[in-house]
Amino acid sequence: QVQLVESGGGLVQPGGSLRLSCAASGSIPSTYVWGWYRQAPGKQRDLVASITSSGNPNYADAVKGRFTISRDNGLNTVNLQMNSLKPEDTAVYYCNLYETSGRIQIGPDYWGQGTQVTVPS
Repeated sequence: QVQLVESGGGLVQPGGSLRLSCAASGSIPSTYVWGWYRQAPGKQRDLVASITSSGNPNYADAVKGRFTISRDNGLNTVNLQMNSLKPEDTAVYYCNLYETSGRIQIGPDYWGQGTQVTVPS
């Protein structure tokens, strides 16, 4: 079992920045994909950014150039630096982690409880 706890959400004006953090505890696999998803009201939950255990990042087109995902292995934490925020970035942001073998998911999805990010129009 892996436990994920997010922090860092809030209200920010357009053009501003926020930093989300996700702390993991428990039986963290040695190979994984660790990422952030977001879900706006009435919409599906979509991938924002992810990073593999080998350090390879992946970003949704909507956030490329504005968001940066990073890991702090010593703290078992993944961070999402969000710059140039837009009203369309408003959503609940969820941390996610799953075990992989090569490029194949071999374990269950673990989710955090979510943190609200609001960018007013």
